[in-house]
Amino acid sequence: MFDFLISPFQYGFMLNALIIAILISIPASILSCFLVLKGWSLIGDAISHAVLPGIVIAYILNIPLIIGAFFAGLFCSLATGFLKNNSRVKEDTVMGVVFSGMFALGIVMYTKIETNVHLDHILFGNLLGINNIDLIFSTVITISILTILLLKWKDLLVFCFDITHARSLGLNITILHYGLLIILSLIIVSNLKAVGIILSIALLIIPGATGFLISKDFKRMLIIATLSTVTAALFGVYTSYYIDSSPAPTIVLFMTMNFLLAYILFSTKKTLNIANKTKN
Repeated sequence: MFDFLISPFQYGFMLNALIIAILISIPASILSCFLVLKGWSLIGDAISHAVLPGIVIAYILNIPLIIGAFFAGLFCSLATGFLKNNSRVKEDTVMGVVFSGMFALGIVMYTKIETNVHLDHILFGNLLGINNIDLIFSTVITISILTILLLKWKDLLVFCFDITHARSLGLNITILHYGLLIILSLIIVSNLKAVGIILSIALLIIPGATGFLISKDFKRMLIIATLSTVTAALFGVYTSYYIDSSPAPTIVLFMTMNFLLAYILFSTKKTLNIANKTKN
């Protein structure tokens, strides 16, 4: 029985998949809470799609794909902010225009070049193809992002919760705004090889939404979001081995189940509270 339980992790590629799944889950979960609180979940979606042309350009220039992805994501963030501040169009509409246009550009560019990089790996990742260099890169990104978030979490919390109050406290709104976007781009880049463009979106939305459902306290929200995602990563990688599925989508399925469970528990608790008040 014990051999059955540990057998998936006797293979190096499965162990690497588990380690990097946990590594990318932690910073993504924490940032997800800020994005949900700020109402920026769609920005994660936008930047995730917008990195594709940067990946193609990086391939053409024969430079690391992550460099192209990062600068494409950064360009998307800056372009969204510029168009929002210099037009009457609302932010969500601007994001829709920018990310769909850049994603379409990336697809057109991809179809016009000869490459051995499979589009499925860009869109959905290749968690089982992770090597030691990828682990080192993700570790460095994770530690760097966690350090920034831990040092500036109070300022970011005020900025996300009430930008007017943040400005009255003397906080630099511009630095916080673009700093958060840069961190978002870095996380998407670090997620790129493991879970791809599309599944990165789930990592940036579901953890924060799950934590927000369960707790109104931000610290507890962070803990719940992180634990639920790390647990989903563990069970997702483990389950994918036995059902012969792709690990990344399986992880997202477990994250979705965690969200649904939180929703059911929250709804039940709310119904019971209303019933008790009615009786009293």
